[in-house]
Amino acid sequence: MRPLPPTAALPLVMLGGLASAAQGVANAELGERVGNPVLGAVVNNAGGTLLVLVGLLVLPSMRAGLAALRRSRLPWWCYLGGLGGAAIIVIGTYVVPVLGVAVFTIAQVAGGSLGGLAVDRAGLAPVGRLALSPPRVAGALLGTAAVGLAQLGQPLGELAVGLVLLAVVGGLAVAAQSALNGRVAVAGTAAASTAVNFAVSTPAVLAVAALAGAFTVVRPAWPHAWYLYTGGLLGVGIVASLLVGVRALGVLRTGLALVAGQLGGGLLLDLLLPGGPGLRWPVLAGAVLTLVAAVVAGRQARPPARTVPAPPASAVTRSAPRARSAPDDPAPHPAGRERRGSAPADRPGPLAG
Repeated sequence: MRPLPPTAALPLVMLGGLASAAQGVANAELGERVGNPVLGAVVNNAGGTLLVLVGLLVLPSMRAGLAALRRSRLPWWCYLGGLGGAAIIVIGTYVVPVLGVAVFTIAQVAGGSLGGLAVDRAGLAPVGRLALSPPRVAGALLGTAAVGLAQLGQPLGELAVGLVLLAVVGGLAVAAQSALNGRVAVAGTAAASTAVNFAVSTPAVLAVAALAGAFTVVRPAWPHAWYLYTGGLLGVGIVASLLVGVRALGVLRTGLALVAGQLGGGLLLDLLLPGGPGLRWPVLAGAVLTLVAAVVAGRQARPPARTVPAPPASAVTRSAPRARSAPDDPAPHPAGRERRGSAPADRPGPLAG
């Protein structure tokens, strides 16, 4: 499957960002209702894994892709992309209550932008090595500033430096996840890469939940609202959109487009959900500026103009045809005798040097 053009990939990644915003709301509410925030992440990954198992039964492309992966001989570390998704879910669960959504989001986007620049420069993504050009650096900085603008007015928690750095690490992990999953998709198929992602992330989330004592909650009150259990379905859509974006845009621009979709999706949820804060102009401005950052990061830096040095005088002298004297004129032209003192019209001059 060929990569989509950037004009088609950007909207698809933004739809993935919208799904990410909805997933975050559903997981947070589910965790709050059952009495443990990690359980929301567990349900999210379990639902995604269940969908992958169904896909193995009904999607030939997934089975064919997994078979191709066995023959591809990819390095083992290429299959660890799912750990990045598990990391950001677990980090967000514990960091957001302390830092607040605003600081966590800004730190995560800063880490994702830095990681996108590094991953693209190293050539880990399928799109190949992308230079650390001024437009790409400007796009990363503009994206982080736009997210900061979108979080104006949000409550701030305790500004713990260690947790801020941990949120930055979460952003780096998401950038690495996008790149590695993209490599797996190229070696197999997008469906196979999605299966590998959940096969790696789900055991990691279960292990963290067990260590955190999430399974010791006595008789958790599972809510009946169906939409709270859609995190797995949304997660599959997010992973698929990232795979499409990384092949066409690279990791940095994919991350920026995803964040633009997250901000737009969050704004839409604020307008639609009962008791929501309604339209927030900083969020709208941040979403638009983040999308602008994704476009700016894709602009190619113009190479410096190459100046052609003037040839030395000796070369010019050698290149100029020598005038023939009248006695050396060639034989008459088939169409008639040429005028004396002029070179034949159909004969090239002598080669230089």
